[in-house]
Amino acid sequence: MGYHILAFFLGFLLDLLFGDPYFLPHPIRLIGKLISVTEKKLRRHSKISCNGVDRQRTELSGGVILVILVLLGTVTATALALSAAYWLHPWLGAAAETVMTYQIMAVKCLQTESMKVCQYLRQGNTEEARKAVAMIVGRDTACLDAEGIAKAAVETVAENTSDGVVAPLLYTALGGPILGLSYKAINTMDSMVGYRNEEYLYFGRAAAKLDDCVNFIPARLSAWLMIAASFLLGHEFSGKQAWAVWKRDRKKHASPNSAQTEAVCAGSLGIMLAGPAVYFGKPLKKPYIGDSLRKAEAEDIRRANRLMYMAAWLCELICLSVMLSLWKICGI
Repeated sequence: MGYHILAFFLGFLLDLLFGDPYFLPHPIRLIGKLISVTEKKLRRHSKISCNGVDRQRTELSGGVILVILVLLGTVTATALALSAAYWLHPWLGAAAETVMTYQIMAVKCLQTESMKVCQYLRQGNTEEARKAVAMIVGRDTACLDAEGIAKAAVETVAENTSDGVVAPLLYTALGGPILGLSYKAINTMDSMVGYRNEEYLYFGRAAAKLDDCVNFIPARLSAWLMIAASFLLGHEFSGKQAWAVWKRDRKKHASPNSAQTEAVCAGSLGIMLAGPAVYFGKPLKKPYIGDSLRKAEAEDIRRANRLMYMAAWLCELICLSVMLSLWKICGI
């Protein structure tokens, strides 16, 4: 338990310091390749066996098999690597766990990529800002003006405060890198195949539903942490508005989880988020979240990142406190 606590803390600090250098191999990229290869093989098999008959059932089954195979591969590889490291020496095991924990976190990376958008907007370079925001959002960005670009980046930071920061912290605290990377595998599957379009409506359903389930509690905890952060961070934020808008707008999204943190962020900053957007060339009507007390601006991206960082630290400290208490009381 002591090694796990140390690795959990050091991995978090490493992420804050270094983020995800592009030149280093990353387990999420390997998981992404596994998902891609497995999907191609399953789809090839379904075309041969199904031959156009009962496509819906075949794709649903293929999606379930994809989830099972990817999770089995992730758990097995992580468990073998950790077990081998700890078998060789406890400190080698702790070092391996630290590196894995570091690679599970995405605090610094989220800030770095979103602040690129902020910098371009500050310079008045809307075209480059549009390209930068296209790297971190799923919607079409060609029609976005400066305010729309800022809103898209803020929404991404708010949503990823849950599934890119708080949820990985919680699952890694509970089950170490095995559970942490399993969560990341689920999240990656959802981002790759969990679309509600013709290609993935059935095949990606298992991944999407599982992602909703594993994010249910983290999304709500993230919202509460962001509300607390809004009270702690000073005059640029409003804890009262964050709480009020969260209570009112937290269910205004097709996903049961996404609006939780978006509502808090919108309320805290006094801006309106969400609304109609274009995905894969098709307009999608989405309800607005928050109140338009003022227009969204580039600096709101920086403010959203401050909320995210404070929520991350609060979550880290809570997890460490619980882990240390259990270690002291139970000796586990």
